[in-house]
Amino acid sequence: MVASGVTTAQPVAFAANGLEGRYATALYELAADQQQLDAVLDEGAALARLIDESAPLRTVLADTRLDILVSRKAVLAALEAQGFSQIIRNFVGVVADNRRLPVLRRILASLDALAASRRGEVVAEVVSAQPLSTPQRAQLQVRLAEAGYSRVTIRERVDASLLGGLVVRVGAKLYDASLQTRLFRLHYAMKGAA
Repeated sequence: MVASGVTTAQPVAFAANGLEGRYATALYELAADQQQLDAVLDEGAALARLIDESAPLRTVLADTRLDILVSRKAVLAALEAQGFSQIIRNFVGVVADNRRLPVLRRILASLDALAASRRGEVVAEVVSAQPLSTPQRAQLQVRLAEAGYSRVTIRERVDASLLGGLVVRVGAKLYDASLQTRLFRLHYAMKGAA
């Protein structure tokens, strides 16, 4: 199937770099200090799903023209209505106060990657044009194991703009077998031949 281009033999450890990594590390350590780590990780995943599924919430998070107080109040009201804990609401409040709501979803992805890294797992982010079938998922797992990633957690996302195929990112290694990229390369190859 794919992933034969993934050649890194050693898993890449999560590096809490950048803005998202710093926020994720702060939330992780706060939750661990308060012995609420499992609950916070579960709520972080639930909040990420909520953002993915709610177009109005994504709009509020991304719109930098909104007043901070308005966007903060709207997001916190949504979290309270969904039953999120005080620690998550306080964290999102800090993110809002610091004008970082547009990157909240990426912070949550970093939190997930940090937790997986601390468990000794490697996260493979898989973006496909259509949802993977069970045999495709199993074959991908085998290919990743052959490449040296025996303890890998696959995170799937569907992006119809790929047209076909998939893109796999494991740590810093990227394998792009999407039809969109192949067509792009063919376009430039044909342009050069003309």
